[in-house]
Amino acid sequence: MSNKAKATYMKEDGQPALVPRLRFPEFRDAAAWQIKPFAKLFSIGNGRDHKHLAEGSIPVYGSGGYMRSVDEYLYDGESVCIGRKGTISNPMFLSGKFWTVDTLFYTHSFNQCLPRFIFSIFQSIDWLKHNEAGGVPSLSKTNIEKIETAIPTPAEQQKIAECLSSLDELIAALARKVDALKTHKKGLMQQLFPREGETQPRLRFPEFQDTGKWNKSKLGQLATYTKGFAFKSQDYVNEGVRIIRVSDLGMNFIKLENEKIYIHSGLTNEYEKYEIKKFEIIITTVGSKPEMVDSAVGRGIFVSSSDQWLLNQNLLKLEVTKEINSEFLFSHINTVRYQKFIASISRGNANQANIAVKDLMDFELQVPSPNEQKRIADCLTSLDNLITAATQELETLKTHKKGLMQQLFPSAEAVEA
Repeated sequence: MSNKAKATYMKEDGQPALVPRLRFPEFRDAAAWQIKPFAKLFSIGNGRDHKHLAEGSIPVYGSGGYMRSVDEYLYDGESVCIGRKGTISNPMFLSGKFWTVDTLFYTHSFNQCLPRFIFSIFQSIDWLKHNEAGGVPSLSKTNIEKIETAIPTPAEQQKIAECLSSLDELIAALARKVDALKTHKKGLMQQLFPREGETQPRLRFPEFQDTGKWNKSKLGQLATYTKGFAFKSQDYVNEGVRIIRVSDLGMNFIKLENEKIYIHSGLTNEYEKYEIKKFEIIITTVGSKPEMVDSAVGRGIFVSSSDQWLLNQNLLKLEVTKEINSEFLFSHINTVRYQKFIASISRGNANQANIAVKDLMDFELQVPSPNEQKRIADCLTSLDNLITAATQELETLKTHKKGLMQQLFPSAEAVEA
């Protein structure tokens, strides 16, 4: 924050307090924000065991979120919660009657501050910086109470909280839309592909309803593979041809904003074999246990771009034969049956699993005529486009909120100064 943003209000230790870069019109001439430790703003309550409680309508929360509903409550009112152990970087705002377990702190007895405003502050804190354990992340009540924050009058707090709450509602609505689209796609795929032990799907497009059963094939009969290359760090340069690693794979495609590594463009002929081409499928051979997360082993990415990239180790690329549509094949890699297959062939522990390419190529799938393949692929691709567009809109809103909060609150560096 620039020196121009400084105000005349003094902290208890004699240091000047700060104001945010952006204030609502009615508060532009208001006093500077006061800097106080959390201990002076609210009290922190401990969660308690819930196992002895009967089933009911009161929600129980842990550091990972909702757990169950019981017949008693620990607190009734607005509260900001933060994980004591486990997930410590996901603050929650709760309202009404609730119960928290031992892994989740809750806040109460607010003094000249609004819970929703405190929730915004909690969202802006890098809680992992306050982690006190070498293993499972942990926070202590004592250290949380020592954290200092800048705080304005309750009236200005209310204005900021209302602004950010409206953004949170938009973000939540978009998140529900993305989830609904993903759920719809998952249900549609269960109908468009044959189930275990069946040779035809339960739902077919009208023009294919009387065309008979699908044929069984193994992945190795429908595609050839190339394993990625272990590029050497000493060959990395600041610009050139980008190398794609496991960490570069997002939920839908390659992360363009990820920290990039390159090799010199003059070396592309030497590594032509590892060039990633449009319509190929990239699959991770190393990662966490197979779940639908970025780092999961066996997850696939469909290459829809013509950009020049090279494939790093722990990845392989599939190039399909003429007998199968590449987008249709990729749809198979998103089925529950494929995920169960990957789970059955993966080796290692939950954090570092791997699959053998030989085993992967034995994956058995059922294939209809080329025309039906294309019809299914086009349908699912249109849904993917809707999901991608909604996801991008969601990320844009989150980025907008983050930027707005940087303007509406004094910087963390200024508070700590």
